[in-house]
Amino acid sequence: MASKQSEQLATLYKGWIAAVGANPEMPLDELRAMFEHWGDVTAEPGGVDYIETDAAGVPALWAVPKGCAEDRVLLCSHGGGYVCGSMYTHRKVYSHFAKAIGCRALIVHYGRAPENLHPGPVDDMVNAYRWLLNQGIAPSHVALTGDSAGGGLAITTILRARERDLELPAATMPLSPWLDMDGAGATFESNRERDVLVAREIVQGMAATFLGENGDRHDPLANPLHGDLRGLPPVYIQVGGYETLLDDSYALAEALRRAGGQVKLDVYPEMQHVFHFLAGVAPEADEAIGQLAAWVRPKLGLGNL
Repeated sequence: MASKQSEQLATLYKGWIAAVGANPEMPLDELRAMFEHWGDVTAEPGGVDYIETDAAGVPALWAVPKGCAEDRVLLCSHGGGYVCGSMYTHRKVYSHFAKAIGCRALIVHYGRAPENLHPGPVDDMVNAYRWLLNQGIAPSHVALTGDSAGGGLAITTILRARERDLELPAATMPLSPWLDMDGAGATFESNRERDVLVAREIVQGMAATFLGENGDRHDPLANPLHGDLRGLPPVYIQVGGYETLLDDSYALAEALRRAGGQVKLDVYPEMQHVFHFLAGVAPEADEAIGQLAAWVRPKLGLGNL
Protein backbone atom coordinates (compact mmCIF):
# COMPACT_ATOMS: atom_id res chain seq x y z
CA MET A 1 0.00 0.00 0.00
CA ALA A 2 1.26 3.47 -0.87
CA SER A 3 2.41 5.60 2.05
CA LYS A 4 0.27 8.43 3.39
CA GLN A 5 3.06 10.84 2.53
CA SER A 6 2.88 9.91 -1.16
CA GLU A 7 -0.57 11.50 -1.37
CA GLN A 8 1.06 14.95 -1.32
CA LEU A 9 2.14 14.63 -4.95
CA ALA A 10 -1.33 13.52 -6.08
CA THR A 11 -2.82 16.51 -4.25
CA LEU A 12 -0.44 18.89 -6.04
CA TYR A 13 -1.26 17.38 -9.44
CA LYS A 14 -5.01 17.47 -8.81
CA GLY A 15 -4.69 21.16 -8.02
CA TRP A 16 -2.94 21.78 -11.33
CA ILE A 17 -5.58 19.89 -13.30
CA ALA A 18 -8.35 21.80 -11.52
CA ALA A 19 -6.65 25.12 -12.32
CA VAL A 20 -6.30 24.26 -16.00
CA GLY A 21 -9.89 22.98 -16.08
CA ALA A 22 -11.10 26.29 -14.68
CA ASN A 23 -9.00 28.22 -17.20
CA PRO A 24 -8.60 26.11 -20.39
CA GLU A 25 -6.96 29.03 -22.18
CA MET A 26 -4.40 29.57 -19.43
CA PRO A 27 -1.51 31.63 -20.86
CA LEU A 28 1.81 29.84 -21.09
CA ASP A 29 3.49 32.13 -18.57
CA GLU A 30 0.81 31.26 -16.00
CA LEU A 31 1.18 27.55 -16.72
CA ARG A 32 4.92 27.79 -16.26
CA ALA A 33 4.49 29.75 -13.03
CA MET A 34 2.22 26.99 -11.73
CA PHE A 35 4.79 24.33 -12.57
CA GLU A 36 7.43 26.30 -10.67
CA HIS A 37 5.76 24.93 -7.54
CA TRP A 38 6.63 21.34 -8.52
CA GLY A 39 9.46 21.28 -6.03
CA ASP A 40 7.24 22.46 -3.15
CA VAL A 41 6.58 18.82 -2.22
CA THR A 42 10.30 18.01 -2.02
CA ALA A 43 12.13 18.27 1.30
CA GLU A 44 15.10 20.62 1.38
CA PRO A 45 18.13 18.30 1.16
CA GLY A 46 20.49 20.48 3.21
CA GLY A 47 24.26 20.42 2.99
CA VAL A 48 24.27 21.41 -0.69
CA ASP A 49 25.73 24.51 -2.31
CA TYR A 50 24.09 25.93 -5.45
CA ILE A 51 25.98 27.80 -8.15
CA GLU A 52 24.42 29.12 -11.33
CA THR A 53 26.62 28.78 -14.38
CA ASP A 54 26.71 29.11 -18.15
CA ALA A 55 27.31 25.76 -19.86
CA ALA A 56 28.39 26.84 -23.35
CA GLY A 57 25.51 29.30 -23.62
CA VAL A 58 23.00 27.10 -21.80
CA PRO A 59 21.95 28.23 -18.28
CA ALA A 60 22.54 25.57 -15.66
CA LEU A 61 22.70 25.10 -11.91
CA TRP A 62 25.40 23.25 -10.04
CA ALA A 63 24.27 21.35 -6.94
CA VAL A 64 27.35 20.51 -4.89
CA PRO A 65 26.87 18.36 -1.76
CA LYS A 66 29.39 18.90 1.01
CA GLY A 67 32.28 16.47 0.73
CA CYS A 68 31.23 15.02 -2.62
CA ALA A 69 33.51 13.74 -5.38
CA GLU A 70 33.66 16.85 -7.55
CA ASP A 71 35.15 15.01 -10.54
CA ARG A 72 31.98 12.91 -10.88
CA VAL A 73 28.90 14.57 -12.34
CA LEU A 74 25.21 13.77 -12.68
CA LEU A 75 23.91 15.61 -15.76
CA CYS A 76 20.20 16.31 -15.20
CA SER A 77 17.41 17.18 -17.64
CA HIS A 78 14.22 18.46 -16.02
CA GLY A 79 10.70 17.42 -16.96
CA GLY A 80 7.68 19.53 -17.90
CA GLY A 81 6.69 18.34 -21.37
CA TYR A 82 9.50 20.39 -22.99
CA VAL A 83 7.26 23.39 -22.24
CA CYS A 84 7.44 23.90 -18.45
CA GLY A 85 9.80 23.10 -15.60
CA SER A 86 13.23 24.56 -14.93
CA MET A 87 16.50 24.06 -13.13
CA TYR A 88 14.79 25.66 -10.13
CA THR A 89 11.78 23.31 -10.03
CA HIS A 90 14.22 20.38 -9.93
CA ARG A 91 16.90 21.88 -7.70
CA LYS A 92 15.93 19.95 -4.58
CA VAL A 93 15.08 16.58 -6.11
CA TYR A 94 18.32 16.31 -8.06
CA SER A 95 20.26 17.51 -5.04
CA HIS A 96 18.88 14.50 -3.18
CA PHE A 97 20.22 12.36 -6.02
CA ALA A 98 23.63 14.02 -5.88
CA LYS A 99 23.87 13.58 -2.10
CA ALA A 100 22.93 9.90 -2.32
CA ILE A 101 25.48 9.28 -5.09
CA GLY A 102 28.19 11.49 -3.63
CA CYS A 103 28.81 13.64 -6.71
CA ARG A 104 27.96 17.02 -8.17
CA ALA A 105 24.79 17.51 -10.22
CA LEU A 106 24.52 19.87 -13.17
CA ILE A 107 20.84 20.72 -13.71
CA VAL A 108 20.43 22.12 -17.21
CA HIS A 109 17.87 24.81 -18.01
CA TYR A 110 17.49 23.89 -21.67
CA GLY A 111 15.40 26.14 -23.88
CA ARG A 112 11.72 25.23 -23.80
CA ALA A 113 9.10 25.10 -26.53
CA PRO A 114 7.60 26.95 -28.29
CA GLU A 115 10.54 29.36 -28.13
CA ASN A 116 13.00 26.49 -28.62
CA LEU A 117 11.48 23.83 -30.88
CA HIS A 118 12.83 20.32 -31.40
CA PRO A 119 15.71 19.49 -31.64
CA GLY A 120 16.62 22.58 -29.61
CA PRO A 121 16.32 20.96 -26.15
CA VAL A 122 18.40 17.91 -27.08
CA ASP A 123 21.05 20.14 -28.65
CA ASP A 124 21.16 22.25 -25.49
CA MET A 125 21.72 19.09 -23.45
CA VAL A 126 24.50 17.92 -25.77
CA ASN A 127 26.14 21.34 -25.60
CA ALA A 128 26.08 21.12 -21.80
CA TYR A 129 27.54 17.61 -21.95
CA ARG A 130 30.33 18.72 -24.29
CA TRP A 131 30.98 21.67 -21.98
CA LEU A 132 31.43 19.24 -19.07
CA LEU A 133 33.96 17.23 -21.06
CA ASN A 134 35.80 20.44 -21.99
CA GLN A 135 35.99 21.24 -18.25
CA GLY A 136 38.10 18.10 -17.85
CA ILE A 137 35.37 15.72 -16.64
CA ALA A 138 35.94 12.24 -18.08
CA PRO A 139 32.96 10.73 -19.95
CA SER A 140 33.27 7.68 -17.70
CA HIS A 141 32.68 9.98 -14.74
CA VAL A 142 29.36 11.34 -16.06
CA ALA A 143 25.92 9.79 -15.65
CA LEU A 144 22.71 11.24 -17.06
CA THR A 145 19.29 11.39 -15.48
CA GLY A 146 16.03 13.09 -16.32
CA ASP A 147 12.34 12.85 -15.62
CA SER A 148 9.30 12.82 -17.91
CA ALA A 149 10.35 14.81 -21.00
CA GLY A 150 13.76 14.98 -19.35
CA GLY A 151 13.65 11.18 -19.21
CA GLY A 152 13.39 11.19 -22.97
CA LEU A 153 16.35 13.57 -23.08
CA ALA A 154 18.31 11.17 -20.87
CA ILE A 155 18.32 8.88 -23.93
CA THR A 156 18.20 11.29 -26.88
CA THR A 157 21.12 13.32 -25.52
CA ILE A 158 23.25 10.19 -25.83
CA LEU A 159 22.00 9.52 -29.37
CA ARG A 160 22.86 13.09 -30.37
CA ALA A 161 26.25 12.93 -28.62
CA ARG A 162 27.02 9.78 -30.61
CA GLU A 163 26.05 11.55 -33.85
CA ARG A 164 28.57 14.23 -32.96
CA ASP A 165 31.33 11.72 -32.22
CA LEU A 166 31.49 12.49 -28.52
CA GLU A 167 32.54 9.78 -26.08
CA LEU A 168 29.47 8.45 -24.31
CA PRO A 169 28.76 8.76 -20.57
CA ALA A 170 28.96 5.91 -18.06
CA ALA A 171 25.23 5.40 -17.56
CA THR A 172 21.79 6.98 -17.81
CA MET A 173 18.73 6.86 -15.54
CA PRO A 174 15.41 7.89 -17.14
CA LEU A 175 12.64 8.52 -14.59
CA SER A 176 9.01 8.17 -15.72
CA PRO A 177 10.25 8.88 -19.25
CA TRP A 178 7.98 10.34 -21.91
CA LEU A 179 9.00 9.00 -25.31
CA ASP A 180 5.97 8.32 -27.50
CA MET A 181 4.79 11.55 -29.10
CA ASP A 182 1.53 9.88 -30.21
CA GLY A 183 0.44 8.71 -26.76
CA ALA A 184 -0.32 5.25 -28.15
CA GLY A 185 0.51 3.16 -25.09
CA ALA A 186 -2.21 0.90 -23.69
CA THR A 187 -1.61 2.27 -20.19
CA PHE A 188 -3.14 5.57 -21.28
CA GLU A 189 -6.41 3.67 -20.98
CA SER A 190 -5.67 1.10 -18.27
CA ASN A 191 -4.25 3.76 -15.91
CA ARG A 192 -6.53 6.60 -17.00
CA GLU A 193 -8.39 6.68 -13.67
CA ARG A 194 -5.22 6.20 -11.59
CA ASP A 195 -2.87 8.80 -13.07
CA VAL A 196 -4.06 12.15 -11.75
CA LEU A 197 -1.86 14.29 -14.04
CA VAL A 198 -0.97 12.85 -17.44
CA ALA A 199 -3.65 12.16 -20.04
CA ARG A 200 -3.27 11.34 -23.74
CA GLU A 201 -4.65 14.75 -24.75
CA ILE A 202 -2.03 16.54 -22.62
CA VAL A 203 0.79 14.51 -24.15
CA GLN A 204 -0.42 15.09 -27.69
CA GLY A 205 -0.77 18.83 -27.07
CA MET A 206 2.71 19.14 -25.62
CA ALA A 207 4.12 17.07 -28.48
CA ALA A 208 2.57 19.48 -30.99
CA THR A 209 4.09 22.44 -29.17
CA PHE A 210 7.50 20.76 -28.89
CA LEU A 211 7.71 19.54 -32.49
CA GLY A 212 6.10 22.50 -34.23
CA GLU A 213 3.81 22.36 -37.26
CA ASN A 214 5.95 20.11 -39.42
CA GLY A 215 7.70 18.07 -36.74
CA ASP A 216 8.23 14.34 -37.15
CA ARG A 217 6.74 12.41 -34.23
CA HIS A 218 8.93 9.44 -35.15
CA ASP A 219 12.23 11.35 -35.22
CA PRO A 220 14.58 9.28 -33.01
CA LEU A 221 15.77 12.47 -31.35
CA ALA A 222 12.18 13.10 -30.24
CA ASN A 223 11.12 9.49 -29.67
CA PRO A 224 14.18 7.26 -29.21
CA LEU A 225 12.02 4.14 -29.56
CA HIS A 226 12.50 4.76 -33.30
CA GLY A 227 16.28 5.09 -32.95
CA ASP A 228 19.30 2.81 -33.06
CA LEU A 229 19.84 1.95 -29.39
CA ARG A 230 22.81 -0.32 -29.94
CA GLY A 231 25.95 0.53 -27.98
CA LEU A 232 24.30 2.75 -25.37
CA PRO A 233 25.68 2.75 -21.82
CA PRO A 234 23.78 0.89 -19.07
CA VAL A 235 20.25 2.20 -18.44
CA TYR A 236 18.19 2.16 -15.23
CA ILE A 237 14.51 3.12 -15.65
CA GLN A 238 12.18 3.87 -12.75
CA VAL A 239 8.46 4.55 -13.15
CA GLY A 240 5.28 4.62 -11.09
CA GLY A 241 2.76 1.81 -11.41
CA TYR A 242 -0.16 4.26 -11.70
CA GLU A 243 1.33 6.18 -14.63
CA THR A 244 -0.31 6.47 -18.03
CA LEU A 245 3.27 6.65 -19.38
CA LEU A 246 4.10 3.24 -17.92
CA ASP A 247 4.10 1.63 -21.37
CA ASP A 248 6.83 4.04 -22.51
CA SER A 249 9.12 2.56 -19.87
CA TYR A 250 8.21 -1.01 -20.83
CA ALA A 251 8.79 -0.22 -24.51
CA LEU A 252 12.15 1.42 -23.83
CA ALA A 253 13.37 -1.49 -21.73
CA GLU A 254 12.33 -3.98 -24.40
CA ALA A 255 13.94 -1.94 -27.20
CA LEU A 256 17.20 -1.71 -25.27
CA ARG A 257 17.21 -5.46 -24.63
CA ARG A 258 16.60 -6.15 -28.33
CA ALA A 259 19.57 -3.89 -29.08
CA GLY A 260 21.78 -5.92 -26.74
CA GLY A 261 21.90 -3.25 -24.07
CA GLN A 262 22.15 -3.53 -20.30
CA VAL A 263 18.87 -2.31 -18.79
CA LYS A 264 17.18 -2.41 -15.40
CA LEU A 265 13.52 -1.46 -14.97
CA ASP A 266 11.77 -0.94 -11.64
CA VAL A 267 8.05 -0.19 -11.41
CA TYR A 268 6.97 1.29 -8.07
CA PRO A 269 3.40 0.19 -7.25
CA GLU A 270 0.73 2.87 -6.85
CA MET A 271 3.17 5.72 -7.52
CA GLN A 272 2.33 8.80 -9.57
CA HIS A 273 4.33 10.49 -12.30
CA VAL A 274 7.88 11.34 -11.16
CA PHE A 275 7.19 10.30 -7.58
CA HIS A 276 10.86 11.08 -6.89
CA PHE A 277 9.72 14.63 -6.18
CA LEU A 278 8.73 13.30 -2.75
CA ALA A 279 12.40 12.92 -1.81
CA GLY A 280 12.84 13.37 1.92
CA VAL A 281 9.06 13.13 2.39
CA ALA A 282 7.79 9.73 1.20
CA PRO A 283 9.62 6.44 1.78
CA GLU A 284 8.98 5.28 -1.79
CA ALA A 285 10.94 8.21 -3.21
CA ASP A 286 13.82 7.78 -0.80
CA GLU A 287 14.01 4.06 -1.53
CA ALA A 288 14.02 4.70 -5.29
CA ILE A 289 16.79 7.28 -5.02
CA GLY A 290 18.81 4.92 -2.84
CA GLN A 291 18.46 2.21 -5.48
CA LEU A 292 19.58 4.60 -8.22
CA ALA A 293 22.60 5.65 -6.18
CA ALA A 294 23.62 2.07 -5.39
CA TRP A 295 23.33 1.16 -9.10
CA VAL A 296 25.24 4.10 -10.55
CA ARG A 297 28.04 4.60 -8.01
CA PRO A 298 30.16 1.67 -9.25
CA LYS A 299 29.65 2.79 -12.85
CA LEU A 300 31.13 6.17 -11.91
CA GLY A 301 34.04 4.53 -10.11
CA LEU A 302 32.76 5.52 -6.68
CA GLY A 303 32.45 2.00 -5.29
CA ASN A 304 29.51 0.21 -3.74
CA LEU A 305 27.38 1.73 -1.03
